[in-house]
Amino acid sequence: MMTHHRRSSRFSALALLALAQLSGWGVLSCTGAPATKPVGQAQRIDNAVIYDGSGGAPRPGSVRIRSGLIEAVGDLAPVDGENVIDAGGLALAPGFIDTHSHHGEGLADEPEATAAVSQGITTVVIGQDGGSRLPLADAFAALEAAPPAINVASYSGHGTLRERVLGDDFRRRATAAEIAAMSRLLEADLDAGALGLATGLEYDPGIYSSPAEVIELARVAAVAGGRYISHIRSEDRAFWQAIDELIEIGRATGIPVQVSHIKLAMTSLHGDADRLLERLDAARAEGIEVSADIYPYPYWQSTLEVMFPDRDFSDPVAARFAVTELSTPDSMLIPIYSPVPEYAGLTLARISELRGTDPAQTLIDLIALAQAKRAEVTAAGGDASGIESVIATSMTEADIEELMRWPHTNFCTDGALRGAHPRGFGSYPRILGRYVRDHGAMSLAEAVHKSTALAAEHVGIADRGRLVPGLAADLVLFDPETVIDHATTDDPQRVSTGIAKVWVNGELVWSDGAPTGARPGRVLRRPAS
Repeated sequence: MMTHHRRSSRFSALALLALAQLSGWGVLSCTGAPATKPVGQAQRIDNAVIYDGSGGAPRPGSVRIRSGLIEAVGDLAPVDGENVIDAGGLALAPGFIDTHSHHGEGLADEPEATAAVSQGITTVVIGQDGGSRLPLADAFAALEAAPPAINVASYSGHGTLRERVLGDDFRRRATAAEIAAMSRLLEADLDAGALGLATGLEYDPGIYSSPAEVIELARVAAVAGGRYISHIRSEDRAFWQAIDELIEIGRATGIPVQVSHIKLAMTSLHGDADRLLERLDAARAEGIEVSADIYPYPYWQSTLEVMFPDRDFSDPVAARFAVTELSTPDSMLIPIYSPVPEYAGLTLARISELRGTDPAQTLIDLIALAQAKRAEVTAAGGDASGIESVIATSMTEADIEELMRWPHTNFCTDGALRGAHPRGFGSYPRILGRYVRDHGAMSLAEAVHKSTALAAEHVGIADRGRLVPGLAADLVLFDPETVIDHATTDDPQRVSTGIAKVWVNGELVWSDGAPTGARPGRVLRRPAS
């Protein structure tokens, strides 16, 4: 679900510069390290099995880090005064880069970011599904004023731009003047360092936009050297048309395009991974730079309303389709439901039994109650986000593994710091433990590549994601034999095991099963074109 936040500008350019100098952040971009690099004590991580992020074979060796950067990799001779960490033969890799994340929400209250660092994530990319802070410059300033444990990069959200320009009158096509106004807001976000444009075309208000509107805004991002990432217009009924729309955006503008959390989320789509990848490969052969990210679960989380693409929430045909084709009543968990708190944690099937109505009608009734509650909270001036949610099983493991293996798919979480979906705490250990070690879906080197260098490439971050001298010292030390997720839908915030240590910009943020309290995270900006 999209949540929009507005912050007033509190920092002048001079104040921001002074803040950066005092805090030691320096000047940072996605293509370089801090301009000011104070000399610090070196750390040498010895006796490691190095997975450098390239996808190549691992090798034994050491990594030396100093002043937030990787200084040397290989068979290293000791240096006087350096701090030596014995890796004990564990795997050492670049920190994981989560290209579709909601871990940015709540960082002010939880700057240690346990959900992220406990699974090896060192960089989160937010501003997803069309929702971002506006203006982004203010959000970045707030992060720099109170740094978290992790690095943060952001897209500019189309839905947020649309909401600002169209207000409550968003259930229509935008005019040329309104698209121009959105373009100016987008340009400001791009100047502030946004990675590009993110859309959530299955959500309000983006669902009402025309393809032409999105293309025009994507062209603005392309001119600035940005990228496009999208929760596409449909992940079920109109899936193929939505994929074609994404490809056409790349064709028309030349911008790199990425499918957010790629999935085949409808019964009649199951087994169509080959067909989907053939279409994406054909687009790449045409010269369109299309890619995807994926999280390792067969169930998604969103709002109940997203299952009604025509936004007619009383339509019995759409409701019946949702409970038969998109999922089943037994496989629809309602983790959050404030109108009737007793329903939280129950399946749609169980709620249907309690209410004495069939599942399709129950779904209609739950949405009506949620809308009434949302209107009540809004009228009282409260936060109407998070009124309800659904976790629905819609995908097959066979499709997930095939989409994972596509050379142009990287990994993500789509998770949050305190979310109801286990992906927020468990995605990367689940990939390494279940899909790599247990299922043999791919090699460990390939999984690390998809979590690091490939992820960095897909979002335009060039100064991290590989273990090579000169890049940022974001690292994760883990045990390939024991790493595993423990988060479930019943206990979604249970910490994984097997992640031994995590460094962000050279500072240890996770060690021996707990955050260290260090907050060395930085804002990662796309450099100005």
